Amino acid sequence: MNEHQFDNANALVCNRNEDLDRQKGKNRKTVSTEKVLTVEELHVSFKTFGGEVQALRGVSFELYKGETLAIVGESGCGKSVTANTIMGLIPQPPGRIKNGKVLFKGKDLTKLSKAGLRKIQGVDISMIFQDPMTALNPTLQIGEQLTEGYRTHHKVSKANAREKAIEMLELVGIPNPEERLKQYPHQFSGGMRQRIVIAIALICEPELLIADEPTTALDVTIQAQILELFNEIQEKTGVSIILITHDLGVVAKIADRIAVMYAGKVIEIGEKREIFYTPQHPYTKGLLNSVPRLDLKEEELQPIEGTPPDLFAPPVGCPFTARCPFAMDVCDRVYPETTHLTKNHAVNCWLQDERAKLVFT
Repeated sequence: MNEHQFDNANALVCNRNEDLDRQKGKNRKTVSTEKVLTVEELHVSFKTFGGEVQALRGVSFELYKGETLAIVGESGCGKSVTANTIMGLIPQPPGRIKNGKVLFKGKDLTKLSKAGLRKIQGVDISMIFQDPMTALNPTLQIGEQLTEGYRTHHKVSKANAREKAIEMLELVGIPNPEERLKQYPHQFSGGMRQRIVIAIALICEPELLIADEPTTALDVTIQAQILELFNEIQEKTGVSIILITHDLGVVAKIADRIAVMYAGKVIEIGEKREIFYTPQHPYTKGLLNSVPRLDLKEEELQPIEGTPPDLFAPPVGCPFTARCPFAMDVCDRVYPETTHLTKNHAVNCWLQDERAKLVFT
């Protein structure tokens, strides 16, 4: 994907790209080298009547302080299962963490009891769920929903909690916060409800914020406002963000690094510009080729032919083999080792093998 395609992907969301940002004097964000989260070889399965669904099959990545990591991929690839596992929201049973670690502040979250997780959930790690209307209780005033978690974890008075709630509504850009606290979810627009959900997630000042498809149900204008809000909040608080999405326009706007998931595995990970400009996995290239281009209005989109593999019985080799135009015999039999192309860019693909390069170059 060339630079023009990258800017077009960004334009789909907010009609503005990083080149314009630089022209306005905005500096590139500096990400700390301090690790906030480390996920190591995470395997998660679900028992069903039809058998065992192997939802995650060795997911690994790291997240740094003040960084936004976007996890992308088509539906069913394991994005939300990854987020829910980090949050400790996988129901066990039917879910089961078979192997791996989720290290946060020196603690393995997969080993904590429910009581131990409750001390972290909503305080150190918060989550923004996909649909703001179902995430909010329609029978409770916004003020009650904002202050409940804060009072539970910080043991403060109603007055102090109310002051904090007003501060959070101001932070997320909701006017007349004192009056808004008395209102119910149905009295807000979709964009306003999403801002309230963000305020609830941030009120305890977490170090890690997980946003699961936070802009899916919003129109592009409101999407741009929410994404700008994420940037502003990150600048003010230094929170680290994991963004779960399938929208590459959103990714182009907000992400620092991108992890591409397919069939329960992270198949490619790298900085945003590495993934957009120099993608190496055929699946990543297929995703980027599926993005509409504004300079080629009459050209048809290039879909990825075929369907994802059955996770009841996933392939032992590369899961993309059946859909890959470059598939070789070895792809179906052996899963490729990780190839580190740069410090931050890594891919799992047999095309990186020197023998394959002799054939395809």
